[in-house]
Amino acid sequence: MAARWTDDVAAPPSVAVAPELSPPAGGVLPVVAHLPGTLLEELRDRLRRTRWPREVPGTGWTRGTPVAALRPLVERWATTYSWRAVERRLDAVPQVVTLVDGQRVHALHARSHEPDALPLLLTHGWPGSTLDVLDLLGPLTDPVAHGGRASDAFHVVAPSLPGAGFSAPLAGPGWDHVRIARAWVVVMARLGYERFGAAGGDTGSVVSPLVGRVAPDRVVGVHVHASLDLPALTDQDERALTGSERDRVAWGRSRAAVDGGYAAVHATRPHTIGAALADSPVGQLAWVLDKVHDWTDPAHPDPLGGVDPDALLDLATLVWATGTAATSANLYLENRVAPAVALPRSDVPTGVALFPTDPSVRLVVSREHRITRWTELDRGGHFAAWEAPDLLVDELRAFFRSVR
Repeated sequence: MAARWTDDVAAPPSVAVAPELSPPAGGVLPVVAHLPGTLLEELRDRLRRTRWPREVPGTGWTRGTPVAALRPLVERWATTYSWRAVERRLDAVPQVVTLVDGQRVHALHARSHEPDALPLLLTHGWPGSTLDVLDLLGPLTDPVAHGGRASDAFHVVAPSLPGAGFSAPLAGPGWDHVRIARAWVVVMARLGYERFGAAGGDTGSVVSPLVGRVAPDRVVGVHVHASLDLPALTDQDERALTGSERDRVAWGRSRAAVDGGYAAVHATRPHTIGAALADSPVGQLAWVLDKVHDWTDPAHPDPLGGVDPDALLDLATLVWATGTAATSANLYLENRVAPAVALPRSDVPTGVALFPTDPSVRLVVSREHRITRWTELDRGGHFAAWEAPDLLVDELRAFFRSVR
């Protein structure tokens, strides 16, 4: 285990500030994640000196994140918010780094004390990070203490996507979804897991099935949620849609019509937007809030879906402090330019949890995957780990029960 740190003593080598950290060839290195106090003070200073933009009056959220939504969060960020509280939570979870194909990969590695726990690979999305899963680790690794059964226990491995968070710096171009999936298989082998489940949302809803496709002999099951991809529907498919499917597809099409600007920028000019976001923590927060507003449960009365404000500040702090705005967005460009890879239909058992903002259609998903569980939930949104962690944990337990 890596040594612990406090603010009163010199910190041990940290993945957050030591890009030269080099794990042994083919091995893993225990690490901690400690941001230097000087960087956090610079953050507070920049927040206090924010130069606010002028806006078109009376437009609310229709043109992006409004200053009225930003101001109270920035005030909290600059005064009472504590990144050290996040580090204490991270310090309670073993963390490792390893080099795969020249790329540094950071991962949370939370083992269960249950002897028959199933290894579970959890992949986050954008905007997101491994911080998203911190509230899931207790229920997943120690289900008895959280109202579950010992037989539902998992050993959880949650990597940071290449170029995101502490999986930085990005070693070079070419890190698309398929390459990440292949790297994840290597990471699991280095941690000693030959047989495991794969799950995730957003980017994780794409990478997790790919892990099952590139290593079908090792992946016992795949569970996904929070896909934003519109299904490719034929005219016959359109006629066969159920009422709930029509509503979901309609929401997805409406979102795509007004909400694609961020993705177009990421997929074409990640370095340009990255320069702005790396320099301005408030700009970084606004970029995140725009998506949280648009993708959280539309039935929730809170414009941000009831997401804990500190979770948003945790994410914005992580991205700004690690300087990974451009490299985390780079994945959109890589997938746009990546050569097509023909992969066979997956026969790995697959579960899908549909939260209210997921536009997936079972008929379409079934063409590429063997669906063994399909659940439509009436609460939560795209950010299930933040909005409805209880439902997400229940779904993971229920699905993987059938494939252990």
